[in-house]
Amino acid sequence: MKVRVLIRLKPGILDVQGAAVLRALAGLGFADARELRVGKLIDIEVDAATPAAAQQRVDEMCRKLLANTILEDYTIEAVEAGRLAPRQAVR
Repeated sequence: MKVRVLIRLKPGILDVQGAAVLRALAGLGFADARELRVGKLIDIEVDAATPAAAQQRVDEMCRKLLANTILEDYTIEAVEAGRLAPRQAVR
């Protein structure tokens, strides 16, 4: 079962990386960018009998390692194999 996890800083938590990216974009002429926040996207393939079992297992992974639940929120969704990001880089 393929699962996708989106991890983002909780509202009100200062996003230092997002602020740095926003400043860099402005320096490159993209001054119209606003409210930029950086997050993490993790695709995981889990051996599980059902999508619910896979999501439960990945939730446990998030609480123990993948997300800092004090500072970050996360969402988990089962993903069809064709919807995962391609392995080749975009240039």
